[in-house]
Amino acid sequence: MFTGIVAGMGRIVSSGGDEVVRLVIDFSLVSTNLLEQGASVCVDGVCLTVAAINGSEVSFDVIPETLQLTTIGEKIEGNWVNLERALKMGDELGGHLLSGHIMGTGEIITREGGDEHLDIFIDCPDDLLRFIQPKGFVAIDGISLTVGHVEEGGFSLHLIPETLRLTTIGGKQLGSNVNIEVDTMTQTVVSTVERIMEGMA
Repeated sequence: MFTGIVAGMGRIVSSGGDEVVRLVIDFSLVSTNLLEQGASVCVDGVCLTVAAINGSEVSFDVIPETLQLTTIGEKIEGNWVNLERALKMGDELGGHLLSGHIMGTGEIITREGGDEHLDIFIDCPDDLLRFIQPKGFVAIDGISLTVGHVEEGGFSLHLIPETLRLTTIGGKQLGSNVNIEVDTMTQTVVSTVERIMEGMA
């Protein structure tokens, strides 16, 4: 499990392979202390398993389904990604519980702000938008964020300086795709209410 509190950013050193892609990320800005082969790491919101560690470079093997369903398949050498180690028993839960299982992707279609803040609007598929609630939680590229407002076609986010400093989201431009995950509790509540309403119709 993860919390959506990004530890820092890592730079992709290499990305290659036929069906299964070997993704190598430089963890220089994020501690690899006690990180072991087989551990889970959230990379731009996607739960990946450590395949190898060589100094500050950490390798992951990414299967075709993950490449197709998330933005990981778009990443190239030199790109930056958000990183979070798996939650350990006793850790502070500063964000909200996440599994690292991406539900889908959205596209940034508006971007306004300056050095101290950024407002973005994300175009979101309808099957995901039904889970997005004003002032509710959503994870974008593994970042725990509070939803601004929701309207037909998508939702807005209001980003503070600390988020812009520690994550990749400030560098996202118009047309950039992002990974989206809604916590399982929200998914369960919305699905249950929908079933009850259908039964009353």
